Amino acid sequence: MTTDVIQPGPDELRALVDLERGAIDRRVYWDEAVYRLELERIFARCWLFVAHESQVAEPGDFLTTYMGEDGVIVARDGNGAINVFLNSCTHRGNRISLAEVGNRRRFTCNYHGWTFGLDGALVALPQEDVYRQTCPGFDPGDLGLHRARVASYKGLVFATFDEEASGLEDYLGDYRWYLDVLLDNDEDGTEFLEGSIKSRMACNWKFPAENFAGDSYHAAWTHNSGAMAMLGMGVGKSNQENSYQINVNGHGWQFGLDMVGNAMVLGEQDIVDYLREREEQVAARLGKLRSRMVGSISSANLFPHMSFLPGQSTFRTWHPKGPKGIELHTWVLVNKSAPESLKSLYMKGVMRTFSPSGTLEMDDGDNWENSTQTNDGVVTRRQKLHYALGLDSGIQHPELKGAVHLRKYNDSNQRAFYRQWLKLMCDERAHVSRS
Repeated sequence: MTTDVIQPGPDELRALVDLERGAIDRRVYWDEAVYRLELERIFARCWLFVAHESQVAEPGDFLTTYMGEDGVIVARDGNGAINVFLNSCTHRGNRISLAEVGNRRRFTCNYHGWTFGLDGALVALPQEDVYRQTCPGFDPGDLGLHRARVASYKGLVFATFDEEASGLEDYLGDYRWYLDVLLDNDEDGTEFLEGSIKSRMACNWKFPAENFAGDSYHAAWTHNSGAMAMLGMGVGKSNQENSYQINVNGHGWQFGLDMVGNAMVLGEQDIVDYLREREEQVAARLGKLRSRMVGSISSANLFPHMSFLPGQSTFRTWHPKGPKGIELHTWVLVNKSAPESLKSLYMKGVMRTFSPSGTLEMDDGDNWENSTQTNDGVVTRRQKLHYALGLDSGIQHPELKGAVHLRKYNDSNQRAFYRQWLKLMCDERAHVSRS
């Protein structure tokens, strides 16, 4: 037996997030009504990362992924355009592509044989003449797959189903200045290495997203044993007075200026040597400050759910699967021009650290799953969670963009994450989306 989920109103939502005092109600992590509203007002409206251009490099290349809980196909058509559309037939709703990745000229539904082009248009169906004879006004042009708006930034492909949303450049804002540390430190650009890892965790999607947005505080404790096993030493404590957290539109990036701190965790000296050898070249392209960020101790999250570790070159999306579950997709980002031998080392390093069997990801997964499960306790849920670290840490900086906060041990980016979350959740405008 199921019951209707009553959506919380703006006042009820505002009571969950106290940004002035840095307190978050545990309900945001377990409540089904809150989760359903997130799907509607965040995942159906935001620009979501769906692919790297290198994954769909040739006409006919495609992959399947999710936008919220909506399955989508990302495909490059014969004209070179990248299209994103629902992976659901307009006839009976069956999933069209069961393959996760491949190359094809069109997509055919297994159920009744309706066939769609690489742009999502309905191009053929069995016994079409019967439809034209017995279905007044039948027009295949009205039955194409529901399309999303698509835009790219230096290799990263984003999509949104919200026709009223501002453009991707506005959505990213000054965060692009930081993205260029990874995406534009070499004139040949970047690529995802072939293949990805998909896994499941029993946690709310916001725990990993806000963790990557700026929770450096956990690293020296949570990951100490893993670091000792791999490197023979604990996780280093970088200079707090030379470390920063910045946020733009809910996107967060925390970093030091040590250049190689996180890259060293991969355990491959050739990677560290590569970064050191390129420092002057990167400085000439991006400036001295950003050249020190490339492999540094850092983590980032692009709101809502695309996270990455710049130093380790691992990219991931946390796809929501209910309030207490996610599906994690992981890739490795490298410079296209990097030697093949170095790309292999990056892949091995990421597998060793941030994969389901990686020493560091297992640490994080346990914490996020336990936090999700325990916050649902009847008495436990009455106490607010503490997000007040660094309430007075905002500074002005001559080079850094966005809202800048000093010290990496800080909750400023998590508060910015929930500020954006609250803004979108309280937006009651009618959601209009047409194919």
